[in-house]
Amino acid sequence: MKLSPLNQRRRRNFKRNRRAVWSLVIFSILFGLSLFAELLANDKPILVSYRGEIRSPVISFYSEKDFGGDFPTEAGYSDPEVQCLIVTGGVEDCFDTPEDLIAQVAAGGSPAVDGFEKGWMIWPPIPYAYDTIVDVAGVAPAPPSETNWLGTDDTKRDVVARIIYGFRLSIVFAGIVVIGSSLIGIVAGAIQGYFGGWTDLVFQRFIEIWTGMPSLYVIIIVFAILGRSFWLLVFLTILFGWPSLVGVVRAEFLRARNLEYVRAAKALGVSDRVIMFRHMLPNAMVATVTMLPFLITGAIGGLASLDFLGFGLPSSAPSLGELTLQAKQNLHAPWLGFTAFFTFAIMLSLLVFIFEGVRDAFDPRKTFS
Repeated sequence: MKLSPLNQRRRRNFKRNRRAVWSLVIFSILFGLSLFAELLANDKPILVSYRGEIRSPVISFYSEKDFGGDFPTEAGYSDPEVQCLIVTGGVEDCFDTPEDLIAQVAAGGSPAVDGFEKGWMIWPPIPYAYDTIVDVAGVAPAPPSETNWLGTDDTKRDVVARIIYGFRLSIVFAGIVVIGSSLIGIVAGAIQGYFGGWTDLVFQRFIEIWTGMPSLYVIIIVFAILGRSFWLLVFLTILFGWPSLVGVVRAEFLRARNLEYVRAAKALGVSDRVIMFRHMLPNAMVATVTMLPFLITGAIGGLASLDFLGFGLPSSAPSLGELTLQAKQNLHAPWLGFTAFFTFAIMLSLLVFIFEGVRDAFDPRKTFS
C-alpha cells in the first residue's frame, strides 16, 4: 500500500529522529520476546519426546498417567520420577535408569537408552514460570546465582521470570487502556468542540462531576465486592481515564469549527460525521499524539501503584508493582530494588522516546537536520 505524500513526510521525520528509531527497535525486541514468555520462562518443557511421540506441554495438558505414571493430575516435569518416566518410555521400574542419564535429559539432551524407547525434553532458557516456587537452599529472598540470574523474591519465585511476564502484562494493560480511553475521549471531545453550545456546556458539567469522583476508592470498593481481576481493572481504568483527552480534542475542534474549509464542507452538504472525523480530526492529531506518552506512562504507573498498595491485580499475577513492594519490604535484598528500578526506567524511557518521535513526525512545524 502506497503512502500519501503527507504520511511519507511523517515517516521521514520519524526516521530522522535516531533516538526514537532506536527506542522503537529496542522496545519491539523486548516486547516481541515477552510475547513468547511461555517459551522463554516456564516450568514445563517446550517439547517432549515420549515413545517416539512429540508432545508440547507448554500448549497442551498432559497428566502423569499420559507418561506411564499413577496420578491423573498434571505431570510435574521437574520431578525426577516424571523425568525418569519420559526417559525410559514409562517402564515399570524406571529408577533403574542411571541418575546422570536423567540429569542429561533434564538439561535438554537426548541420550541413547538401551532396552527401551528413548525420550527427551527441551526446556526453556529459564526453567521457571512466574509462579514457580524455586527449590533453592537458604532463606528467601535468595541472591542472584547461576540458576536464578536476578535472585528470587520473598516467596522463592524467580525474579527474571516474573519480570518477563510482568513486562508483557504492563504493556498489554497500558495498550488496552490507552486505546479504549482514547477512542471514548476523542469522540466526546470532538462532539463537544464541533457542536458547542448546550452540548458543550452539558458535557463539561458532566465531566467536572465525573472527574471529581475518587477513582481509587471506587476501584477498592468494586474489587472488595467483585474480587480482583485483570479485565475488571481494565474496565475501571478506562471508565475513569477517558476524560484526559477530552480537553485537548475539544480545544482543537473549537478552534477549527469556524475555519474556511469546514464552512465550505457544510455548504456543500457534507455530513457532520465526515467533517468531524475525516477533515477536522487529522488536524487535531498533533495535540492528541502529544498526550499519548503521558497516557501510556500513566497507565503503567497506575497499575504499578495499585499493585504496590495491594489493590491491583491478584497477588498471584506477575506484577511489577508487587516486585517494587517486595523491594520496599526487603531492604536487605537490594537486587529486588535495583531490578524494579531499572525495569521501570528502561520501559518508560523507551515509550516516551518513541512517542516523542511520533509527536514530532505529526507536527508540520518540526524539521530535522
